[in-house]
Amino acid sequence: MASSEPRPVVNNEHAIIEAAIKLFLISILLVWCFQIIRPFLVPVIWATLLAVALYPMHLGLTARLGGKAKLSATLITLAGLALLLIPTFSLGGGVVDSAGRFTEHLQAGTLEIPPPTDQVKSWPLIGEKAHATWLEASQNLTGFMVKHKDSIGNALSGLLGMLGSLFGGVAMFCLSVIIGGVFLTTGEACKGAVQQVADRVTGHTNSELPQLACDTIRSVAKGVLGVAVIQALAAGLGMVLVGVPAAGVWMVLVLVLAIAQLPPIIVLAPIIAYVFSVNDGMSATLFAVWSLIVSGSDGFLKPMFLGRGMEVPMLVILLGAIGGMMLSGIIGLFAGAVVLAVGYTLFMAWLSPATQDAEQGAQDEHSGQQTV
Repeated sequence: MASSEPRPVVNNEHAIIEAAIKLFLISILLVWCFQIIRPFLVPVIWATLLAVALYPMHLGLTARLGGKAKLSATLITLAGLALLLIPTFSLGGGVVDSAGRFTEHLQAGTLEIPPPTDQVKSWPLIGEKAHATWLEASQNLTGFMVKHKDSIGNALSGLLGMLGSLFGGVAMFCLSVIIGGVFLTTGEACKGAVQQVADRVTGHTNSELPQLACDTIRSVAKGVLGVAVIQALAAGLGMVLVGVPAAGVWMVLVLVLAIAQLPPIIVLAPIIAYVFSVNDGMSATLFAVWSLIVSGSDGFLKPMFLGRGMEVPMLVILLGAIGGMMLSGIIGLFAGAVVLAVGYTLFMAWLSPATQDAEQGAQDEHSGQQTV
């Protein structure tokens, strides 16, 4: 009997070693799978956010089309691609045409820059320096370009890099729209799979976490991204009407600031000063008033778009937007705000039961003391 006592210890050691080997092999498999899907991780996350945000629209359109879910998803996908590609091709064509005309005039020696007005001097902080630089360029453009060739080269390199990042982001977003269209056609299956995972993780049947995540995504998409798009379009319309050059680029900057929860007036203020220097007083004043309205419009638009009960601090949105942009560029700017908001909401929901239990325990203890 005594000789057989160590055997369970040996068996336990073998079981531990076997479990460790299994965990090691499973870890290798998981890491390998992650490395394979890593290039598609950002577009898939974006596609998921788009599909969740647009799913109510998809259901409504499917009902109007007589239950044709695939046709509805196809129409939504084509509309999204059109909204992306038409402005992108327009911007790209404008940049190419402008660069071509600039090169032709530069080679022919006919490129001229009009001298600045005295109002440029009144620009805050940079007025005097901007006027002197502008005047120097208008008097001797060739000498100015030779003198500042390094600065001009760096500026052009930065501009090309920004345009490349923009077009790369658009291409990535187009891929996300296509994947999102596929998710729309399989919405119920995806919903069931997510629900099963949530039930398995939480240990509860019919967990509310998936629905809470969906509500947060739709709320942030409407209250942050939707308002930012409206502000950017309104600012772009005003700039086009007063003839601001490269209005599309400034519109993108307004969009970035609005998503990052920063006032668009940061971009619009120098443009207002420029408009006052080149346009008549009436049109410049109207543009200034319009810009102020656009910059402050989020104050009444967000309460209209944000869902009731979806209270995500603006600091969370700001950190998500900035961190997402640092991690994944322009695509991460949008996705970061939504993903961090979802994570914050789920974390607070996870804390709620513990908080409620603690409060209930404190109340019971207080009641017991009063009874005694």
